[in-house]
Amino acid sequence: MQFQLLEKPDFTMVQIGFDGPGEQMICESGAMVARDSGMEMKTSLQGGFLAAMKRKALGGESLFQNTFTATQPGQRLYFAPGPEGDVEVVNMDGYTPIFLNSGAYLGAPPSVTLDTKWGGTKGFFSGAGMFLLKCTGTGPLFFCTYGGIHAVDVGPGGYICDTGHVVAFTGGLNYNVTKLGGLGGLFFSGEGLVCNFQGQGRLWISTRNARSLVSFVNPYRRIQPRG
Repeated sequence: MQFQLLEKPDFTMVQIGFDGPGEQMICESGAMVARDSGMEMKTSLQGGFLAAMKRKALGGESLFQNTFTATQPGQRLYFAPGPEGDVEVVNMDGYTPIFLNSGAYLGAPPSVTLDTKWGGTKGFFSGAGMFLLKCTGTGPLFFCTYGGIHAVDVGPGGYICDTGHVVAFTGGLNYNVTKLGGLGGLFFSGEGLVCNFQGQGRLWISTRNARSLVSFVNPYRRIQPRG
C-alpha cells in the first residue's frame, strides 16, 4: 500500500495506491472522494455494535465506517475530511499508541485498532470532549482537523496548548487541564483553559479552532426581521 497527501495544507486529500488484491482501507463515513470502479466497498459497524456505539457516543466518530478492498494491483482510493483543513499521517509502529481528539480520526487499515479512552474530569472541563480515541497497531493512521496541523516535539520542559487546538499526541505524554493566568485569564484573556503536557513525545496542534470561528462570525449574522 502506498499513500500520498495531496493539496496540503488547506484542502488536503489522501491518495491510496493499492499494491495488490485484498489490501484494505477503513474510512470514516462520507470521507470517500473517488475510487476505481472495480474496488469493493462494504459499510459496517467496525468491531460490532457495542464497539461502534462506544466510538460514536464517546469518541465523536461516525457509527458506520466504510471498508475499501482492492481487487487488483494499481487501484486507487481518494478520501478527505468534511471541514476545510489539513490531514496528517503517522506510521504506527505497534508499540506507541496515538491519542486523537474527538472527530480527528479519518482512516486506517484494519491493522490499526481504535478504542476510546476515558479522559476523566480534566477532559470534561476542558471543553475538548470527555473521551479520546486511542489508536494502536501497525500501518498508516490518517487524522485531520479544521485548519493546518503543526507537530511539536515535547521534551522535559513540557508544553502548553489551548484545549481547542489539541489534535493528537503520542502515548509518552500526559496532560493536565489548567486555567491560564488564574480566574482573570480564564474569563477576560480570551484564552480559557489549556493543556499542560508533560513527558516525552509528539503533540499535533491545529492552527485554527472551529469554536473561535463561530465566535468571530456570530456578530455578523443577519438578524431576520419578524414578519
